[in-house]
Amino acid sequence: METRLRHLVANGEAQSVVVAPVPWFPFKNVRFGEYAKFAQTPREEMRNGIRVLHPRYTLIPKLGMTSAPLLMAVGARSTLARLLDEGYEFDLIDAHYFYPDGVAAVLLGKYFNKPVVVTARGTDINVIPRHALPRALIRWAATRTVVNVTVCQALKDEMIKLGIDENRIVPLRNGVDLERFQPIDRVARRHELGLHTFTLLSVGNIIPGKGHHIVIEALRLMPEVRLLIAGTGPQRSAYEQLARDAGVAERVTFLGAVPQAELKTYYGAVDALVLATEREGWPNVLLESMACGTPVLATNVSGIPEIVTAPEAGVLMESRTPEAIVRAVEKLQGNYPDHAATRRYAERFSWDETTTGLLQLLEHSAANKRERSCNA
Repeated sequence: METRLRHLVANGEAQSVVVAPVPWFPFKNVRFGEYAKFAQTPREEMRNGIRVLHPRYTLIPKLGMTSAPLLMAVGARSTLARLLDEGYEFDLIDAHYFYPDGVAAVLLGKYFNKPVVVTARGTDINVIPRHALPRALIRWAATRTVVNVTVCQALKDEMIKLGIDENRIVPLRNGVDLERFQPIDRVARRHELGLHTFTLLSVGNIIPGKGHHIVIEALRLMPEVRLLIAGTGPQRSAYEQLARDAGVAERVTFLGAVPQAELKTYYGAVDALVLATEREGWPNVLLESMACGTPVLATNVSGIPEIVTAPEAGVLMESRTPEAIVRAVEKLQGNYPDHAATRRYAERFSWDETTTGLLQLLEHSAANKRERSCNA
């Protein structure tokens, strides 16, 4: 989301202020865990030259899923009003993630008489609509936007299944930052990390849905393969124990949280990125790895087959099992692509095309709203 916005405003044809509400919490002490991070969030900050405002909203325990859209909208309303009072007469609201953020954005759009564009990104369409009230609110919001954007065709198909008019949905894929993610001195970095055998990298939150545990289990069937895991999450201790129980702990390295600036050095050092995810919209980690010249192994779900379409990109796994990972590794090893070819494949996914399409879509949406207002 941040990368898309950064590219959108880079040439000066668009400008933006970000309003990113966070739940209100009174205590900053770290012993309160994730909740303390909400309290530590500044009220205002600058990120990549973009003004970011963080109004607070009340999140009611046990009722959070059902009440969050309305409470988020109420919490952000005064901030948007202040922007207008300051003279920042914005043309539209560009929201991300359909629930609760997208629903809240539509409520705010109605209040301020501004057009709204919402981008669906994955779980907001693949998982959350399993609950009746959120599903109804997503449908309600999707019929009141000027347009709905999805990051892949697969998400558009899911939105159509929810009963949303396909003519109101535009797939607009994410790109990859080709300047940030570039090939490195692979040999030197492998030497620094002590990588002497075929090595996989798994990136993402350490939760069951990302599938790190499946890759760990697959190592039992691949005695010469190593695994690096980049990410944090509640399952880390359990997965460390899983590695010990499986007898592969000496071949699994938990890297913890890795900044993007450093992550490229791991992409560039390993032999393949593995993504054994249960569901995704458009996982950027795949393109980030390819941009560094490293092919990928990934489950054949959601938007992933729209990313991995050629041998130089990598291999789609036939199922989400340790055995399927083993077969995918063997297939990749049997026809391992040239790193330069993998990089060239990633270059097809630059942000330029997406940024141009998004700018045209937003301009058209704002112009249509202005025209309707003039004719009213």
